[in-house]
Amino acid sequence: MSVIYSKVFSELISEHKDIWSLYTEHSFLEQLANGSLPNAQFLKYLKQDYIFLIHFSRAWALATAKSDSLDEMVITSSIMHSLINEEMALHIRICEREGINIKDLKSTVETPENIAYTRYVLEAGYSGDFLDLLISLSPCVLGYGQIGLRLKNMFTSQKYKEWIDTYSSPEYQNVCFKVGKLIDEAVSSRIGNDYHKIGKWKILNQYFRKATLLEIEFWEMGLKP
Repeated sequence: MSVIYSKVFSELISEHKDIWSLYTEHSFLEQLANGSLPNAQFLKYLKQDYIFLIHFSRAWALATAKSDSLDEMVITSSIMHSLINEEMALHIRICEREGINIKDLKSTVETPENIAYTRYVLEAGYSGDFLDLLISLSPCVLGYGQIGLRLKNMFTSQKYKEWIDTYSSPEYQNVCFKVGKLIDEAVSSRIGNDYHKIGKWKILNQYFRKATLLEIEFWEMGLKP
C-alpha cells in the first residue's frame, strides 16, 4: 500500500487511478529499478529534469506569492529552497560524473514534453488561484515520493541507486508530508471540508489529471532515443 501524504491527495489518486498507476509504475521506472535503462536515456531525462526543476522552483515561488498566511509562505518557500539546493544538486552531481559540466547542463534545450508540462503548471498559477497551482504541482512532488519508496523496495541493480535513494530518503519524505499537510489545510480553509460537493472540486480534479498525464509524457520522453 502506498504511503498516505494527504487525505485530499489520496482521494485525487483514487479518482484517477487509471492513469496514476501508468505514471508511478511506468516502464521508465521499471528499467531504472532493474538497471536496464540505458545510461544515455537516463542522462537525457536528468538534463531535462534539471531544466524542469528550474521552472518548478518558479512555480513554488509563485505559490509563496499566492499564499494566504505566513505558515503557507514558510512551507512553499522551503519547497523552493529544497528544489534549488538539494534536488537539483543531485542532477548536477551525476551529470558532472558523466562529463556534463554545469554550463552544458544549463544550456539544455527543452523538449516539447518539458515545455508542455512546465508551462501548464505555471499557467495554472498565473491564471488560477493557490489551490489550482498546488494541485497542479502535487503529482510531481508527491508522486516522486511514492515512486522513491516503491523503487527502494524493489530495485535489483545498484546502477541508479543514488536517484532512488534521493526520493526515498527521510528528507524527501518529510517534504512530501509537509506538502500533503499543506494541501489538506489549504483545501479546508478555502473551500471547506465538504469540498466534494462544490464545483471547485471538479476543477481541481482536472488540474490533477492533466498534470499526471504530463508526468507520463515526461517518462515517455525519457525513453525516446
